[in-house]
Amino acid sequence: MKRNSRLSLALHTLGHMAGDPDRTRTSADIADHAGTNPVVVRRVLGKLREAGLLTSEKGHAGGWRLARKPQDITLADVYLALDESLVATGVEETASACSVEHKLQRKVASVLEEIEQSLVERLSVTTIAEVRDPHEIAHT
Repeated sequence: MKRNSRLSLALHTLGHMAGDPDRTRTSADIADHAGTNPVVVRRVLGKLREAGLLTSEKGHAGGWRLARKPQDITLADVYLALDESLVATGVEETASACSVEHKLQRKVASVLEEIEQSLVERLSVTTIAEVRDPHEIAHT
């Protein structure tokens, strides 16, 4: 699931956190595990904190921790927290002078909005607790 690296990073990190929800993890540890930069981790996890999915503490003993139980965090919560879309909008910013193109753009935009809504609905039925491997506790 590397199509959207921010979503992949968020889901991967939360999946591991679900194995030991009371453990605090540093941005550096998460970045090392995910093979990315701690700055990227902080940006992504900051969005999750703003959405109430994570808490963070500064300082030597600080880091990131789940703000809710893993079974209370859906994949849709994570997806929506990142404020991104996996479905292209298909809407041109400039209005077309051609009535056929204009009508086509509106129709395609409507279909894409329905697909996006369906995606969110499907993601909302799966929690982070459901997607993690129970045998990974020792590896998180």
